[in-house]
Amino acid sequence: MKKFCSRFQNSILMLFAACLYVGGFLVLFALLGIDSRQVRVLSRTSVIMGLAYVMFMTLFTKVYGRFRVGRSQPHQVRLSLALAFFFTDICTYAVFIIMNTNDANNRVFELISLHWLLASFVLQALLTSVLVAAGDRFYRWIVPPQKTLVVLQDIAEKGNVVRVINACGARFVISEVVRYDDADIKAKMRHSDAVFFYDVPAGEKQMLKEYCYKHLTSVYCNPDLSDILTMTSEEMMFGDLPFLAKEFGGLTMEQRIVKRLMDIFVSLLGLIISSPFLLIAAAAIKLDDGGPVFFRQKRATIRGRVFEIYKFRTMKVNAPNISVSKNDDRITKAGKFLRKYRIDELPQLINIMKGDMSLVGPRPEMLENVNEYERELPEFRYRLRMKAGLTGLAQVVGRYNTSSRDKLVLDLMYIENFSILLDIKLMLQTLLVLFKAEDSTEGFEEDAK
Repeated sequence: MKKFCSRFQNSILMLFAACLYVGGFLVLFALLGIDSRQVRVLSRTSVIMGLAYVMFMTLFTKVYGRFRVGRSQPHQVRLSLALAFFFTDICTYAVFIIMNTNDANNRVFELISLHWLLASFVLQALLTSVLVAAGDRFYRWIVPPQKTLVVLQDIAEKGNVVRVINACGARFVISEVVRYDDADIKAKMRHSDAVFFYDVPAGEKQMLKEYCYKHLTSVYCNPDLSDILTMTSEEMMFGDLPFLAKEFGGLTMEQRIVKRLMDIFVSLLGLIISSPFLLIAAAAIKLDDGGPVFFRQKRATIRGRVFEIYKFRTMKVNAPNISVSKNDDRITKAGKFLRKYRIDELPQLINIMKGDMSLVGPRPEMLENVNEYERELPEFRYRLRMKAGLTGLAQVVGRYNTSSRDKLVLDLMYIENFSILLDIKLMLQTLLVLFKAEDSTEGFEEDAK
């Protein structure tokens, strides 16, 4: 049985995914159909709603992630799919309301069956939890853990790399961690199912990757600048000669205009919607210790231009400006809550309105860090080719204590892959950051506030 299932594991996992997506669809339409005959029967309303549901589910699973059991942690898959269902349900429900609007009765956007919408999401979340758990268990039953070799330039990085690999659960079992110049490294790679390369010099990494390819060993590489440029290059043929082309010119004028208009619209809307939270946060800070509400600091943005960033103050007045730890006693009571849910970042919407920052981009660095980082990582200056952002790839997938090198790689991946659609995707994915509460008060060269 296990041998048979292993041959068709991809098809079986697709069946799990199909059951989830179809089940979520049926749950929403069955519950909304209780109060609406147009949803229960084949009608213009049900057909348009069905097409809208498929379109929105395709869109939001592309943003938040698909049914990737085995390749991602189960709780991450559940959260991603739950958010996809949530927004799909809301958008489909909006279509339902529009289709049920009756101008003759002056029922414009009447909230019909709102309680069924909530009930459908709860049932979809339960269905997601069950099928993700079942799919993950099936994957682990069929696919044995990969014997994994970790290759580093600096053994001091061992703890960080092992941590992220072990977070994948039982998918990888680390057999050994070695330097790239280990005398027996080729023999160790031959006896491994997978090899992770982290911060290995480009020449040696290329040679070792080719050796893995020769022996059909899976390869996982932490990218450097040359890898990022290759990833974002376009395949082109000149006659019978294949080339990888990468043109460097920054944002086009059209991209700059659309990005700026989007910044103004979203930041203004964000300030209006969040105004009650801004007032409550300001009052909480003031009542906590009577100190100033805002924290201001000089930061660097595009082409090294300096501006003053605004944040809610989360640390005691006159606290020393050094790295922040998880249980740092310099953080105020109000500050702990504000940091946990990233509310302290909201005043940066003012910076975006002023044009100092963008909604999406590399994080603005403290001035004292810029020169230090450039000495250690000369590529750091390339981050300043893009306007600093409130959120970005490094903020969505990284942690406060992610190393400066890895943050740089993430920022450069964003810059070289830039598109307006990517900005929209990252803004939507920023919601996932709110569920990373365990990382919200840890800092790597984080400013004291």
